[in-house]
Amino acid sequence: MADANYTGSMVSEFIIVGFPGLQDRESKAILFAVFLIVYLLILMGNFLLITILAADRSLHTPMYLTVCSLAIIDITLSTCTVPTMLAVFGSTPHTVSFSACFTQTYFFLALLAIECFNLLLMAYDRYVAICQPLHYPARMTVRFTLQLIIVCWLGGFLSPTLAFSLALTRRFCGPNRVLQCYCDYAGVLRLACGDVLSISYVSLSVGLIVIIIPLLLILFSYVKILLSVLRISSSAGRAKAVSTCSSHLLVIFVFFLMTAGVFISYRIPGTSVDMRVMGSVIQNVFPPLMNPIIYCLRTKEIRDSLVKTLKKSSIFPGSK
Repeated sequence: MADANYTGSMVSEFIIVGFPGLQDRESKAILFAVFLIVYLLILMGNFLLITILAADRSLHTPMYLTVCSLAIIDITLSTCTVPTMLAVFGSTPHTVSFSACFTQTYFFLALLAIECFNLLLMAYDRYVAICQPLHYPARMTVRFTLQLIIVCWLGGFLSPTLAFSLALTRRFCGPNRVLQCYCDYAGVLRLACGDVLSISYVSLSVGLIVIIIPLLLILFSYVKILLSVLRISSSAGRAKAVSTCSSHLLVIFVFFLMTAGVFISYRIPGTSVDMRVMGSVIQNVFPPLMNPIIYCLRTKEIRDSLVKTLKKSSIFPGSK
């Protein structure tokens, strides 16, 4: 379908452009190979993390339930967008139907919100464990943590409904080229006919609420945690508390830094389209790729469980 002004008919499909400045076959082949490898690593790393947490009963605790939920989110979020990226890099042009494009947009926004809420839950778990250790066993039970995880998922799926519904009320009569590697909300909304400024303000407000409120609560939690750690008399106790929080902090930093960078780049005049697309793509693949690495390398319990599993398996028969 040509990039034309469809004044007399509605758009029935969108063309996903990818990187506007990298449209030659060689560049697309390199991008396809790189992101295919990255996607496979994301799946392998997060499935390995889920397997470790499921197989080791000593890790069936509230803290690791939130880690397992994060791994599921990472698999789902990357699967929502990366296969479309691979299709864009592998075909010219790549078109998606109107309904499929909006479905991808909705799930992408919902999963981002779920990850924000899940990271907040992880921070709350550490806050109770360190600042109120005597209350932790009674308050953060496995059952209660599962209920909070379900609330995070339900809240995430509800968060984008207003902005998404408002976008669906607009007519899309052309052009139909999405300057992105998948159907993102901002890229698709720009293609709507008429004034979409009010919808943009609504979506911006919702996005800021979903990102900033959890981030502020997380920062508040870790300030309280830091003050509690400083009051611990023994150096061993302080080291243990820091160790249990360092992985969470690193994961939180990576996610919110990527999300904020993409969010800001769309609102800085003069930022090249290719830079915005690259930032959005990195946001999709970098946190899901790094999270299992961070937890496997920096969390002693998970690292020990992985070594124990490998010793029991046929991979290292001599280690039994």
